[in-house]
Amino acid sequence: MDLHSNRRIVYFLVFTVVALVYLGKIFSLQVLDKTYEQKAINNALNKITIYPARSIIYDRNGKLLVYNIAIYDLLVFPGEVKELDTSEFCRVLGITREDFLHRMQQAALNAKKRQKNNAYNKSAVFYANLSTRQYTAMQENLFRFGGFYIEPKTDRLYAVKGGAHVLGYLGEANDRALKGDPYYRPGDLVGITGIENTYEEFIRGMKGIRTVWQDRTYREHGEVKDDEFNKPAVAGPDMYSSLDFDLQEFGEQLLNGKRGSIVAIEPGTGEILALVNKPDYDPNLLVGEARNNAYRALVTDPRKPLFNRAIKGTYPPGSTFKTVTALIARQEGVLKPGTMHGCYGGYHLGSLTVGCHPHGSPLDLKGAITISCNAYFCQVFRDVIDNPKYGNVKTGFSQLEKHLRSFGLGSTLGVDLPGESSGNVPSIKQLDRRHGKSWKSSTVISLSIGQGEILLTPMQMANVAAIIANRGWFYTPHLVRGIGPRRSLPEKYTTRRYTSVDSSLFKVIIDGMEGVPKPGGTAWGTDVPDIAICAKTGTAQNPHGQDHSLYIAFAPRYNPKIAIAVVVENGGYGATWAAPIANLMIEHYLRRNEPSKNPGMLERMLKGAVL
Repeated sequence: MDLHSNRRIVYFLVFTVVALVYLGKIFSLQVLDKTYEQKAINNALNKITIYPARSIIYDRNGKLLVYNIAIYDLLVFPGEVKELDTSEFCRVLGITREDFLHRMQQAALNAKKRQKNNAYNKSAVFYANLSTRQYTAMQENLFRFGGFYIEPKTDRLYAVKGGAHVLGYLGEANDRALKGDPYYRPGDLVGITGIENTYEEFIRGMKGIRTVWQDRTYREHGEVKDDEFNKPAVAGPDMYSSLDFDLQEFGEQLLNGKRGSIVAIEPGTGEILALVNKPDYDPNLLVGEARNNAYRALVTDPRKPLFNRAIKGTYPPGSTFKTVTALIARQEGVLKPGTMHGCYGGYHLGSLTVGCHPHGSPLDLKGAITISCNAYFCQVFRDVIDNPKYGNVKTGFSQLEKHLRSFGLGSTLGVDLPGESSGNVPSIKQLDRRHGKSWKSSTVISLSIGQGEILLTPMQMANVAAIIANRGWFYTPHLVRGIGPRRSLPEKYTTRRYTSVDSSLFKVIIDGMEGVPKPGGTAWGTDVPDIAICAKTGTAQNPHGQDHSLYIAFAPRYNPKIAIAVVVENGGYGATWAAPIANLMIEHYLRRNEPSKNPGMLERMLKGAVL
């Protein structure tokens, strides 16, 4: 074979090898490697979020409280906005160029965050919650603005004007929510307060996904027929509130012109029948496009209408606390029904005097509750913490503190609303800091009548009334009585909690409480004929102005259906405002649809104002 023939063979082999290499690469790219195919698919697919309907909320009688309305967000594919007539776009949407640039920048950042979790999600919210005008204008012009599309979701409407602090409101998910829960994305609405907040994970339902084919102008060309790419949205289950909204609205009418709160509980279940705050606001103010402006106005309102006094406000319980003092003394064995103590214008010990109003003396326990004798309970308090069996006052006080905490005082009860206050039951360390380490029972004697360092929320006061009604136990108060068709509830709301006081010791305290609204009692003239109301008035000293008017009660005495606490700030004596309001609430609840048997008191409460 000559040299020329050898060269031809070498050239042929070289070209053959090169050709095979190129063919192999092409085969690898087009057949084996799916990268480019996937990119092509990605560019042609769009995963559209399907927002579920939030839970419908009803009251205990089936009255509709909260429902849904459709709203619309404007979304954008930031990388695909090209040759946009920015001026025209801003004119149609009604925004400035500066606002447009800021929103585009934020949308680009959010789109990148979303793509990390899902390659098909390349869009982000540009403008959340379009107004009716914006929605109509954008629908008509959307074909001119490539890279933008409109996505529907839901907002809330309230079928009632009251109950704002119970129902709560929605707001856009903040950074904390976005970082803490991958469910949310910028522009999503979440529960901020009330039931909307506490039960957000139930109420929000589950988002769905609809994956569509699209062309380069983002027009849809059919849905991807593959379950892997599609998932239906699941609506939030119906929520059944424990509120009796008729009672709630009646309480709001009674508190008009006043500052304070009402909490009513069904003792046998812990279900909250009414939770009233004044000042308050119409929950529909915080809906839709007006939400942000309305919220700013409410935040700056000096009356603090957003403040939930019923669970966040703390007050000295005043003489309502004498019921608890008496029960603990009974448990400690230092007080019997027939124990007598005298009163000579108050309690006197050396230079110390705790004043009292004029009344007959001496009194037994029942009479001391009915008449609300300060001197009686000062002595009872000292008998508890100076009990010789404990050796010293601090050990005696520690025992008192344990009893108080068994009533749910000094800590949050666990009510299903955000922001509940714990109130304050002073510890020995706290008393040491305030009074020095050598304090005596006489130093903290004001605690015996619900003054000094003791602070309770209206919710805790109402729960004390429920505990007495139940003779020593309670369920954690709650505002939702059922979730979904099975009406299920978290276990903590269906578990009884017992105090440290034996049930047999409650009778004499209840005997005394039954006399409070009757002739001779501190709330004489506020009773309701033919309803056995067991109650205790209170007047809480207020260093910032007029005393607060307080009252706790339950009714009827046997098989009680309602326990209640009323606080009217700067209302003076408990019998002036709080007692009439509470007793009218009890009457309204137990005698539904019947006219009041005390119309004069009703008219005075409806028209009266405390400024």
